[in-house]
Amino acid sequence: MEEEDQPDIREQMFHSTVREYIIFLLLFIMLYALSFLIIRKFKRKDNQEYFHTDEDEATVYRISLWLCTFSFSVCLCATLLLPFSIASNEVLLHYPTSYYVKWLNHSLIQGLWNLVFLFSNVALFLLLPFAYLFLESEGFLGCRKGVMSRVHEALAVLSLLMLMVLGLTYVISALIDKKNANIQTFFNLGSYYLPFLYSCISFLGVLLLLLCTPIGFARLFSIVSSFLVKPQFLQDINQDFYVASLQENCFRRRLERATLSGKTYLSPEPMYTPPPTVENEDSELLKLQNGALQACLMDKIEEMAHNRQLLDRQRHTWVLQRNVVYPVCMLILLALTAITVLIVVQNTIELLIGIKALPISSRQFTLGLTSLSKLGPTGAVLEVVLILYLAVTSTVGLYSLPLLWRITPCLSQTPFYYIIANCALLLVLSSALPLLSRTLGITNFDLLGVYGQIEWLGNFKIILLYNLTFAVSATLCLFNKFSLAVRRELYNRLQNVFLIFCNVDPDQSTRAASAAKQD
Repeated sequence: MEEEDQPDIREQMFHSTVREYIIFLLLFIMLYALSFLIIRKFKRKDNQEYFHTDEDEATVYRISLWLCTFSFSVCLCATLLLPFSIASNEVLLHYPTSYYVKWLNHSLIQGLWNLVFLFSNVALFLLLPFAYLFLESEGFLGCRKGVMSRVHEALAVLSLLMLMVLGLTYVISALIDKKNANIQTFFNLGSYYLPFLYSCISFLGVLLLLLCTPIGFARLFSIVSSFLVKPQFLQDINQDFYVASLQENCFRRRLERATLSGKTYLSPEPMYTPPPTVENEDSELLKLQNGALQACLMDKIEEMAHNRQLLDRQRHTWVLQRNVVYPVCMLILLALTAITVLIVVQNTIELLIGIKALPISSRQFTLGLTSLSKLGPTGAVLEVVLILYLAVTSTVGLYSLPLLWRITPCLSQTPFYYIIANCALLLVLSSALPLLSRTLGITNFDLLGVYGQIEWLGNFKIILLYNLTFAVSATLCLFNKFSLAVRRELYNRLQNVFLIFCNVDPDQSTRAASAAKQD
């Protein structure tokens, strides 16, 4: 009877597999719905009337939107992959016999890593290029116009593009690994070239993260401060607001006077001119006429209107929120950045000494056996927070780069081609995020699946140089962020003192420098 009550091993494996597929499906549905809402919030809606008149164009647009939504859902899953794995390990460690976490096991996490790796490749090399080519296609000449004709053209161009990429991959692999440069390994796509191609893409993604994340550290302070009200200690905000309102009204009247007179807003000009050492807003305006004066007055009015609106927000904000929330948020950002830099420095020292192993997979990790953090659950929570913080800062830094800021998504104003480009960039960053976290020593969670088999993770020189570069660049970005205003003010004061000592008018030198820049 006892043998009959025990379930068959094959039946257990079948139920376990079905349960994992159901969990994967539910997770994908939730991420897909969230991705669809996000893309719909950002994409431009000015082409809807045109799509109603052209059914084929509407179908092409709808299919491309589905492909972008799928790719963005994979991007979200790749971002949450490592935090979810760390949290799962701690849950299984502290509740190994709980009925509610029986579905959580090593096989589920391993399968999730494999699916994310597979779908990242599919979305990056197939779906997103096809979505772009599908929108650009018009059908072959001499063929019947329609959706299928555009599908055939997009597939033909995509096939040629894939052949070109595979050829470049073969050339690069032959230059790097000369032992495997033969015709037999050329047809070995599944076990050699596709992992090598993804290794190159992941390396480019990690380099892009190295460029974006330190910039994001400094940029995030400005973004958070723009959404919060800054505290004003030892000041009467109502009085400052009334002063700003009077200054704005004064400059508006001056603009009206300059518009009516056609030259200046003062006629005749004042006989007294303030000395260069006295700061006066009228000193530069008195020397301007006509259009230059009106343009300068407009700039002054916009600046004072912005200052007045900021003071109005501050005086209508709760005192506790104004004086506590902003400093706390700034301290949290500073603490997260400092902890990240200190962990990277510690990881660098341990790599040099030989205590820390390289981030390549050891293939001996099992979920739920030991805690991977020295601080236990608290350390695991800190690791999850730091990984999500790196994801946010890398995204902020990505759109702060000189060329990529042009494709920054805006609410209801982003063209669909920019949507495709953003999905591709974010997918590259999110796929490289587990590699970044493991390389910098943010977590000791072993990379599962094909992620842990990437060859450059076993190169000591690359890992050490990456850690050193990240620590130095992050420190320099933070130092430049918090000391830039002080250094500029010191430079201006020293320059004015030097010019006064040499009997040179500072305003004259400033105008000469600005004229030289314009020339």
